[in-house]
Amino acid sequence: MQTLLVTGANGRLGTIVAEKFDGLGYKVLGIDSRVEGAKVDPCYQADLTDGKSVEAVFSRIWAEHGRIDVLIHTVGMWDSHPTAGLELERWQEVIDVNLTTTFLCFRAMLRRVDATDDGSVRLIAFASGQGADKGAPEQAAYSAAKAGVIRLVESVAAEYADTRITTHAIAPSMILFDGMEEKKGISVHDLANLCVVIAGDAGQEMTGTTLRAYGTL
Repeated sequence: MQTLLVTGANGRLGTIVAEKFDGLGYKVLGIDSRVEGAKVDPCYQADLTDGKSVEAVFSRIWAEHGRIDVLIHTVGMWDSHPTAGLELERWQEVIDVNLTTTFLCFRAMLRRVDATDDGSVRLIAFASGQGADKGAPEQAAYSAAKAGVIRLVESVAAEYADTRITTHAIAPSMILFDGMEEKKGISVHDLANLCVVIAGDAGQEMTGTTLRAYGTL
């Protein structure tokens, strides 16, 4: 049985991703800043913008469950402010939640996996169209953070190119949750299915790739 770790497991995207993999027979673990009411069990509480908190929760998970085969990092936040009026504190928050958390979780995984192991390890993060194609007006922090996620994924993929550790970015347009079917974008369930594909054998052949999942535009 393979083990999946979902960050943001108590969020709308993380919950759907976790449910999909659970239905496929994965052992599913979660991390979130709030764990009350989480459908993922166990779901560990941690502040993923804080390096010490990340290291502590990953050490605990490793001690209690051993090897993690797939990490799907769903933590993120959207933001829109005119650039001239964007406060430094808000800029830093958006960068930290979207990009720094990705770096810290990837780093925590890389510190614990054996690059010479024959088993595959998948590191999957969520970017966006604003990061993959071009920045959007009044979304300077968000666009920059999501572009940073893509460069991080590419850099780690290049560093571990001769191993079975692979990194992947999924760049959605608007994510459509239940009740939003008439809007333009991509269904959250389609995104979960895409995660399944990457987590499988196909993921070994596409490391460092950004998958644009725009759905209907």
